[in-house]
Amino acid sequence: MKIGFLGMGVMGLPMAKNLVRKSGCEVLGFDVVQKQRDAFREAGGTPVDDAAEIYKSCEVILQILPTHPIIRNSVEQAIRWGKPDNVIVDLSSTAPDIVLELHQKAQDAGMFLLDSPISGGNPKAIDGTLAIMVGGEQEAFERVKPLLACMGSPVYTGGSASGSVTKLVNNMIGGATLVAICEGYAFAAKAGIDLQTTFDATRCGFVAGPMYDNKVPKLINRDYEPGARVAVHRKDILNAKHYAHKLGVDTPMTDVVLRVMDWMNDNGHIDEDQIAMVKYFEDKMDVTVGGKK
Repeated sequence: MKIGFLGMGVMGLPMAKNLVRKSGCEVLGFDVVQKQRDAFREAGGTPVDDAAEIYKSCEVILQILPTHPIIRNSVEQAIRWGKPDNVIVDLSSTAPDIVLELHQKAQDAGMFLLDSPISGGNPKAIDGTLAIMVGGEQEAFERVKPLLACMGSPVYTGGSASGSVTKLVNNMIGGATLVAICEGYAFAAKAGIDLQTTFDATRCGFVAGPMYDNKVPKLINRDYEPGARVAVHRKDILNAKHYAHKLGVDTPMTDVVLRVMDWMNDNGHIDEDQIAMVKYFEDKMDVTVGGKK
């Protein structure tokens, strides 16, 4: 079986590498950045210079792409150039209504589209331990489950767009948690207590978990190199607000998260790690959080 992988950025490249290493299949890869294609070749993958080669030759096409126009164009090209019974796996964070629209187009062409967003950030992409939430036809899910298992833990969530909605739930909760961490540690800094001691004292308590263990040390060290960018998370928050409007529900916690992320966008920090949202609270509390003493 020939597999195609489109979008080899911060998350996509380690995912594609795990697919090459574990699947036993030939994996073709495309990214607009030559450096990423070179890194993919060094890992044993087969880079291509034109995405059309993947659309035309692969029966399973996986993509993790940054924006809705790019996602939409890629799926439509996969439908245009592909063969009936192909499976398109969208690992991107795509709005549920767009997923449903593209799913219908794939269905009309005799193909399958699985909305399969991921969670876990760059560390889990590297380790191959991502959470993968998959919506669409179960028969297509069973076909690609061994491939997805090369990158993490795939869970079938139900019909089309259910994976995308599950990801919105994940990122609504994750966004609120990150903002709370940033607020709490800015509060600690303002109160003059030691941040590393605060972390040591709380990391085994009720607030602890993989996100806490991963993000708080970055905050303490003022390390804003992105494992996951605010920009990407903000897209999910906007998608959640859009879908909440369709459902006719209020999401006050998500409103707060969006306010902080909008501030990050307006102040030039949108491409930093999510934990850089502490800068919002530094501004509001007039305090510097973390760094060398």
